[in-house]
Amino acid sequence: MRPKAGSGPVVLGLTGSIGMGKSATAAMFARLGVPVHDADAAVHALYGPGGAAAAAIGEAFPGVRDAEGGVDRTRLRAAVLGAPDRMAVLERLVHPLVRAASTAFLARHADAPLVVLDIPLLYETGGEGRCDAVAVVSAPPDVQRARVLARPGMDEAAFAAILAKQMPDAEKRARADFVIDTSRGFPAAEAAVAGIVARLTEGGAPTHRADG
Repeated sequence: MRPKAGSGPVVLGLTGSIGMGKSATAAMFARLGVPVHDADAAVHALYGPGGAAAAAIGEAFPGVRDAEGGVDRTRLRAAVLGAPDRMAVLERLVHPLVRAASTAFLARHADAPLVVLDIPLLYETGGEGRCDAVAVVSAPPDVQRARVLARPGMDEAAFAAILAKQMPDAEKRARADFVIDTSRGFPAAEAAVAGIVARLTEGGAPTHRADG
């Protein structure tokens, strides 16, 4: 937990591995009136027709653009899957643009008491350095696996490849200021989210780890 420095909102980083329920948890913060910046949504916009990243990605990875000029994410995933050098190229193209989008978001909400940066690879990309606190969304491995494999088009190989890119859940939990366990059901998660919002907006930033 970093001490809050200067004016502006408390910045809470929200992260979690695939299948943990992070998107649903982000929506819980939004329903409480907390501005949420969705890094995945920013990437979708960058990849879309006319998006700031579409042309550069198409040049670096021929054949991944769709008929409308956007990036076909299925083709792009196939182009970088199992190829760390290609993934590094993609990250060099996209990460600065995603960071710029989050910077603009923070400027738009400079008067809010609390904002959330929803970043799937927060720890993996060093994004925690921009946050005053981090909340990790988590669930037991069997729950995570069942959720992910129930998704259309997902199989064991794809799941394993995604996990290989992500920091182990146990390490994320150990580094987090807050842990939100979605395996207890969404009402419990909603209560945990409400508690985090209360702590960060009413009682100030916590100096201890809290599990929700």
